[in-house]
Amino acid sequence: MTTAMQPYDVLVVGGAGVDTIVNVDALPVPYEDSVQVPPIREWAGHTGTGVALGCRALGMTTGFIDFVGEDRLGDLVRERLAEAKVEFYPLISPAGTRRAVNLVSADGRRMSFYDGRDPLDLRMPPEFYLPQLRRARHVHVSIQHYARFLYDDVQTLGIPVSTDLHDWDGVSEHHREFALRSDLVFFSAARAGQRTADIMRGILRDGRAETVVATDGAAGAYLLTRYGAGGQPRHIPSVAPPGPVVDSNGAGDAFVSGFLHGRSRGRSPRECALLGSVAGAYACVTEGTHTSLIDPAGLAEGYARASIVSGA
Repeated sequence: MTTAMQPYDVLVVGGAGVDTIVNVDALPVPYEDSVQVPPIREWAGHTGTGVALGCRALGMTTGFIDFVGEDRLGDLVRERLAEAKVEFYPLISPAGTRRAVNLVSADGRRMSFYDGRDPLDLRMPPEFYLPQLRRARHVHVSIQHYARFLYDDVQTLGIPVSTDLHDWDGVSEHHREFALRSDLVFFSAARAGQRTADIMRGILRDGRAETVVATDGAAGAYLLTRYGAGGQPRHIPSVAPPGPVVDSNGAGDAFVSGFLHGRSRGRSPRECALLGSVAGAYACVTEGTHTSLIDPAGLAEGYARASIVSGA
Protein backbone atom coordinates (compact mmCIF):
# COMPACT_ATOMS: atom_id res chain seq x y z
CA MET A 1 0.00 0.00 0.00
CA THR A 2 1.12 3.57 -0.63
CA THR A 3 1.97 5.91 2.21
CA ALA A 4 -0.71 8.28 3.43
CA MET A 5 0.76 11.41 1.84
CA GLN A 6 2.04 9.97 -1.44
CA PRO A 7 0.33 11.61 -4.44
CA TYR A 8 -1.68 9.55 -6.89
CA ASP A 9 -0.67 9.54 -10.54
CA VAL A 10 -4.31 8.59 -11.17
CA LEU A 11 -7.35 8.61 -8.90
CA VAL A 12 -10.28 6.62 -10.32
CA VAL A 13 -13.79 7.59 -9.23
CA GLY A 14 -16.55 4.99 -9.58
CA GLY A 15 -16.93 1.91 -11.71
CA ALA A 16 -16.33 -1.09 -9.42
CA GLY A 17 -18.31 -4.29 -9.83
CA VAL A 18 -18.28 -7.96 -10.69
CA ASP A 19 -18.55 -9.55 -14.13
CA THR A 20 -20.11 -12.96 -14.68
CA ILE A 21 -18.66 -14.38 -17.91
CA VAL A 22 -20.70 -16.81 -20.01
CA ASN A 23 -18.91 -18.27 -23.05
CA VAL A 24 -21.17 -18.94 -26.05
CA ASP A 25 -20.50 -20.19 -29.57
CA ALA A 26 -21.60 -17.02 -31.35
CA LEU A 27 -23.46 -13.74 -30.96
CA PRO A 28 -26.37 -13.17 -31.16
CA VAL A 29 -27.39 -16.23 -29.19
CA PRO A 30 -30.32 -18.15 -30.74
CA TYR A 31 -33.23 -18.77 -28.43
CA GLU A 32 -33.25 -22.14 -26.71
CA ASP A 33 -34.73 -23.23 -23.42
CA SER A 34 -31.40 -24.59 -22.21
CA VAL A 35 -27.86 -24.12 -23.56
CA GLN A 36 -24.78 -26.06 -22.47
CA VAL A 37 -21.83 -23.70 -21.91
CA PRO A 38 -18.32 -23.94 -20.44
CA PRO A 39 -17.93 -23.21 -16.70
CA ILE A 40 -19.38 -19.82 -15.77
CA ARG A 41 -16.93 -17.68 -13.79
CA GLU A 42 -16.97 -14.42 -11.86
CA TRP A 43 -14.29 -11.73 -11.94
CA ALA A 44 -13.79 -8.40 -10.24
CA GLY A 45 -14.54 -6.17 -13.18
CA HIS A 46 -16.30 -3.11 -14.59
CA THR A 47 -14.65 -0.02 -16.00
CA GLY A 48 -13.25 1.70 -12.91
CA THR A 49 -11.66 -1.50 -11.68
CA GLY A 50 -10.11 -2.05 -15.10
CA VAL A 51 -8.61 1.42 -15.37
CA ALA A 52 -7.27 1.26 -11.80
CA LEU A 53 -5.72 -2.19 -12.30
CA GLY A 54 -4.29 -1.24 -15.68
CA CYS A 55 -2.68 1.95 -14.40
CA ARG A 56 -1.23 0.15 -11.38
CA ALA A 57 0.22 -2.62 -13.56
CA LEU A 58 1.98 0.11 -15.56
CA GLY A 59 3.68 1.35 -12.41
CA MET A 60 1.44 4.31 -11.72
CA THR A 61 0.48 5.17 -8.14
CA THR A 62 -3.26 4.55 -8.23
CA GLY A 63 -6.15 5.35 -5.92
CA PHE A 64 -9.76 4.27 -6.33
CA ILE A 65 -12.91 5.50 -4.56
CA ASP A 66 -16.34 3.97 -5.05
CA PHE A 67 -19.38 2.28 -3.56
CA VAL A 68 -19.57 -1.49 -3.15
CA GLY A 69 -21.95 -3.67 -1.20
CA GLU A 70 -21.36 -5.28 2.14
CA ASP A 71 -21.56 -8.64 0.39
CA ARG A 72 -19.49 -11.46 -1.14
CA LEU A 73 -19.12 -9.61 -4.44
CA GLY A 74 -17.80 -6.52 -2.67
CA ASP A 75 -15.24 -8.75 -0.96
CA LEU A 76 -14.17 -10.08 -4.38
CA VAL A 77 -13.54 -6.51 -5.58
CA ARG A 78 -11.63 -5.57 -2.44
CA GLU A 79 -9.44 -8.65 -2.60
CA ARG A 80 -8.54 -8.15 -6.26
CA LEU A 81 -7.60 -4.51 -5.76
CA ALA A 82 -5.60 -5.26 -2.61
CA GLU A 83 -3.73 -8.01 -4.46
CA ALA A 84 -2.78 -5.50 -7.16
CA LYS A 85 -1.82 -2.85 -4.58
CA VAL A 86 -4.45 -0.37 -5.72
CA GLU A 87 -5.31 1.91 -2.79
CA PHE A 88 -9.06 1.39 -2.58
CA TYR A 89 -11.38 3.44 -0.37
CA PRO A 90 -14.91 2.00 -0.52
CA LEU A 91 -18.20 3.31 0.77
CA ILE A 92 -21.00 0.83 1.47
CA SER A 93 -23.92 0.98 -0.95
CA PRO A 94 -27.31 -0.12 0.41
CA ALA A 95 -28.08 -1.51 -3.06
CA GLY A 96 -25.13 -3.92 -3.00
CA THR A 97 -22.25 -4.40 -5.42
CA ARG A 98 -22.94 -3.77 -9.10
CA ARG A 99 -22.97 -6.74 -11.49
CA ALA A 100 -22.82 -7.47 -15.18
CA VAL A 101 -23.42 -10.68 -17.11
CA ASN A 102 -21.24 -10.75 -20.22
CA LEU A 103 -21.80 -13.18 -23.08
CA VAL A 104 -18.48 -13.84 -24.84
CA SER A 105 -18.39 -15.50 -28.26
CA ALA A 106 -15.68 -17.78 -29.64
CA ASP A 107 -14.12 -14.88 -31.58
CA GLY A 108 -13.81 -12.78 -28.38
CA ARG A 109 -16.73 -10.40 -28.96
CA ARG A 110 -18.99 -9.67 -26.03
CA MET A 111 -22.49 -8.55 -25.13
CA SER A 112 -22.86 -7.10 -21.66
CA PHE A 113 -25.98 -6.95 -19.49
CA TYR A 114 -25.17 -4.22 -16.98
CA ASP A 115 -26.85 -4.00 -13.58
CA GLY A 116 -27.21 -0.28 -12.87
CA ARG A 117 -28.58 -0.77 -9.37
CA ASP A 118 -27.40 2.46 -7.73
CA PRO A 119 -30.24 4.64 -6.38
CA LEU A 120 -30.40 8.10 -7.95
CA ASP A 121 -29.93 9.80 -4.59
CA LEU A 122 -26.63 8.01 -3.88
CA ARG A 123 -23.87 10.56 -3.12
CA MET A 124 -20.26 10.59 -1.95
CA PRO A 125 -19.77 12.93 1.03
CA PRO A 126 -17.16 15.66 0.36
CA GLU A 127 -15.35 14.80 3.59
CA PHE A 128 -14.82 11.31 2.10
CA TYR A 129 -13.56 12.22 -1.37
CA LEU A 130 -11.80 15.59 -0.91
CA PRO A 131 -8.71 14.20 0.88
CA GLN A 132 -8.21 11.76 -2.01
CA LEU A 133 -8.77 14.43 -4.69
CA ARG A 134 -6.09 16.60 -3.10
CA ARG A 135 -3.58 13.79 -3.56
CA ALA A 136 -4.36 13.32 -7.27
CA ARG A 137 -2.37 14.51 -10.26
CA HIS A 138 -5.11 13.22 -12.56
CA VAL A 139 -8.70 12.07 -11.94
CA HIS A 140 -10.54 9.53 -14.10
CA VAL A 141 -14.32 9.69 -13.58
CA SER A 142 -16.56 6.75 -14.46
CA ILE A 143 -20.07 7.60 -15.62
CA GLN A 144 -21.94 6.63 -12.44
CA HIS A 145 -24.59 9.25 -11.67
CA TYR A 146 -23.12 10.19 -8.26
CA ALA A 147 -19.68 10.80 -9.80
CA ARG A 148 -20.92 13.86 -11.73
CA PHE A 149 -21.25 15.72 -8.44
CA LEU A 150 -17.47 15.66 -7.94
CA TYR A 151 -16.73 17.81 -11.02
CA ASP A 152 -17.03 21.16 -9.26
CA ASP A 153 -14.45 20.19 -6.65
CA VAL A 154 -12.13 18.54 -9.19
CA GLN A 155 -12.09 21.68 -11.29
CA THR A 156 -11.80 24.03 -8.31
CA LEU A 157 -8.66 22.09 -7.38
CA GLY A 158 -7.39 22.44 -10.96
CA ILE A 159 -6.91 18.70 -11.51
CA PRO A 160 -7.04 17.36 -15.09
CA VAL A 161 -9.94 14.93 -15.51
CA SER A 162 -10.78 12.20 -18.00
CA THR A 163 -13.86 10.05 -18.56
CA ASP A 164 -14.97 7.12 -20.70
CA LEU A 165 -18.47 7.48 -22.18
CA HIS A 166 -18.42 3.91 -23.53
CA ASP A 167 -21.03 3.46 -26.29
CA TRP A 168 -22.49 6.98 -26.11
CA ASP A 169 -24.72 7.82 -29.06
CA GLY A 170 -24.04 11.55 -28.77
CA VAL A 171 -27.62 12.14 -27.60
CA SER A 172 -28.19 10.51 -24.20
CA GLU A 173 -28.34 13.18 -21.50
CA HIS A 174 -26.84 10.93 -18.83
CA HIS A 175 -23.44 11.10 -20.55
CA ARG A 176 -23.48 14.72 -21.65
CA GLU A 177 -22.16 16.39 -18.50
CA PHE A 178 -19.28 13.91 -18.33
CA ALA A 179 -18.52 14.61 -22.00
CA LEU A 180 -18.51 18.38 -21.65
CA ARG A 181 -16.76 18.75 -18.28
CA SER A 182 -13.75 16.48 -18.90
CA ASP A 183 -10.37 17.47 -20.35
CA LEU A 184 -9.85 14.09 -21.99
CA VAL A 185 -12.80 12.08 -23.32
CA PHE A 186 -12.92 8.48 -24.49
CA PHE A 187 -15.88 6.73 -26.08
CA SER A 188 -16.59 3.71 -28.25
CA ALA A 189 -17.59 4.13 -31.88
CA ALA A 190 -19.74 0.98 -31.65
CA ARG A 191 -23.05 2.85 -31.48
CA ALA A 192 -21.98 6.12 -33.08
CA GLY A 193 -20.99 4.59 -36.42
CA GLN A 194 -20.78 7.21 -39.17
CA ARG A 195 -21.58 9.97 -36.66
CA THR A 196 -18.35 9.33 -34.74
CA ALA A 197 -16.45 12.31 -36.20
CA ASP A 198 -19.40 14.67 -35.62
CA ILE A 199 -19.69 13.55 -31.99
CA MET A 200 -15.96 14.10 -31.46
CA ARG A 201 -16.16 17.60 -32.95
CA GLY A 202 -19.24 18.39 -30.84
CA ILE A 203 -17.45 17.44 -27.61
CA LEU A 204 -14.57 19.77 -28.47
CA ARG A 205 -16.87 22.56 -29.61
CA ASP A 206 -19.27 22.52 -26.66
CA GLY A 207 -17.07 21.32 -23.81
CA ARG A 208 -13.68 21.86 -22.20
CA ALA A 209 -11.94 18.81 -23.66
CA GLU A 210 -8.60 19.21 -25.40
CA THR A 211 -8.51 15.63 -26.68
CA VAL A 212 -11.20 13.14 -27.71
CA VAL A 213 -10.55 9.48 -28.55
CA ALA A 214 -13.05 7.12 -30.18
CA THR A 215 -12.06 3.46 -29.97
CA ASP A 216 -13.29 1.15 -32.73
CA GLY A 217 -12.20 -2.36 -31.80
CA ALA A 218 -10.26 -4.19 -34.50
CA ALA A 219 -10.57 -1.12 -36.75
CA GLY A 220 -8.29 0.87 -34.42
CA ALA A 221 -9.19 4.24 -32.94
CA TYR A 222 -9.71 7.88 -33.88
CA LEU A 223 -8.05 10.88 -32.28
CA LEU A 224 -9.09 14.52 -32.42
CA THR A 225 -7.53 17.40 -30.50
CA ARG A 226 -8.70 20.97 -30.06
CA TYR A 227 -5.84 22.00 -32.32
CA GLY A 228 -6.43 19.27 -34.91
CA ALA A 229 -6.17 20.29 -38.55
CA GLY A 230 -9.61 21.01 -39.96
CA GLY A 231 -11.44 19.07 -37.28
CA GLN A 232 -10.73 15.78 -39.02
CA PRO A 233 -10.05 12.86 -36.66
CA ARG A 234 -6.76 11.07 -37.13
CA HIS A 235 -6.93 7.31 -37.53
CA ILE A 236 -4.84 5.29 -35.08
CA PRO A 237 -4.21 1.83 -36.54
CA SER A 238 -5.16 -1.29 -34.64
CA VAL A 239 -2.40 -3.31 -33.02
CA ALA A 240 -2.06 -7.06 -33.46
CA PRO A 241 -2.48 -8.78 -30.10
CA PRO A 242 0.35 -11.03 -28.89
CA GLY A 243 -1.83 -14.13 -29.33
CA PRO A 244 -5.30 -15.27 -30.44
CA VAL A 245 -8.18 -13.05 -29.34
CA VAL A 246 -10.05 -14.89 -26.59
CA ASP A 247 -12.07 -12.27 -24.72
CA SER A 248 -12.43 -8.53 -25.38
CA ASN A 249 -13.74 -7.76 -21.88
CA GLY A 250 -11.66 -4.93 -20.44
CA ALA A 251 -9.93 -3.96 -23.68
CA GLY A 252 -11.35 -0.43 -23.61
CA ASP A 253 -10.29 0.07 -19.99
CA ALA A 254 -6.79 -1.18 -20.86
CA PHE A 255 -6.71 1.35 -23.72
CA VAL A 256 -7.51 4.14 -21.27
CA SER A 257 -4.77 3.03 -18.85
CA GLY A 258 -2.19 2.85 -21.65
CA PHE A 259 -3.17 6.32 -22.83
CA LEU A 260 -2.98 7.77 -19.30
CA HIS A 261 0.42 6.16 -18.78
CA GLY A 262 1.75 7.93 -21.87
CA ARG A 263 0.08 11.21 -20.91
CA SER A 264 1.66 11.13 -17.45
CA ARG A 265 5.05 10.96 -19.17
CA GLY A 266 4.44 13.87 -21.50
CA ARG A 267 3.87 11.84 -24.68
CA SER A 268 1.93 13.38 -27.56
CA PRO A 269 -1.77 12.50 -27.94
CA ARG A 270 -0.97 10.34 -30.99
CA GLU A 271 1.71 8.45 -29.09
CA CYS A 272 -0.65 8.03 -26.13
CA ALA A 273 -3.36 6.62 -28.41
CA LEU A 274 -0.94 4.10 -29.90
CA LEU A 275 0.12 3.08 -26.38
CA GLY A 276 -3.57 2.63 -25.59
CA SER A 277 -4.01 0.41 -28.64
CA VAL A 278 -1.09 -1.77 -27.53
CA ALA A 279 -2.53 -2.15 -24.02
CA GLY A 280 -6.04 -2.84 -25.35
CA ALA A 281 -4.83 -5.55 -27.71
CA TYR A 282 -2.86 -7.21 -24.92
CA ALA A 283 -6.02 -7.43 -22.78
CA CYS A 284 -7.80 -9.64 -25.34
CA VAL A 285 -5.60 -12.74 -25.17
CA THR A 286 -6.85 -14.30 -21.91
CA GLU A 287 -10.26 -15.27 -20.57
CA GLY A 288 -12.02 -13.12 -18.03
CA THR A 289 -12.07 -9.44 -17.17
CA HIS A 290 -8.84 -7.58 -16.36
CA THR A 291 -6.85 -10.82 -16.16
CA SER A 292 -4.18 -9.84 -18.70
CA LEU A 293 -2.56 -6.54 -17.68
CA ILE A 294 0.41 -5.24 -19.64
CA ASP A 295 3.47 -4.04 -17.71
CA PRO A 296 5.80 -1.14 -18.64
CA ALA A 297 8.31 -3.37 -20.46
CA GLY A 298 5.57 -5.06 -22.48
CA LEU A 299 4.01 -1.70 -23.32
CA ALA A 300 7.33 -0.29 -24.52
CA GLU A 301 8.06 -3.38 -26.61
CA GLY A 302 4.58 -3.40 -28.12
CA TYR A 303 4.78 0.31 -28.87
CA ALA A 304 8.11 -0.12 -30.67
CA ARG A 305 6.64 -2.86 -32.89
CA ALA A 306 3.44 -0.90 -33.52
CA SER A 307 5.42 2.22 -34.46
CA ILE A 308 7.32 0.31 -37.12
CA VAL A 309 4.12 -1.21 -38.55
CA SER A 310 2.29 2.13 -38.59
CA GLY A 311 5.27 4.03 -39.97
CA ALA A 312 5.31 6.42 -37.02
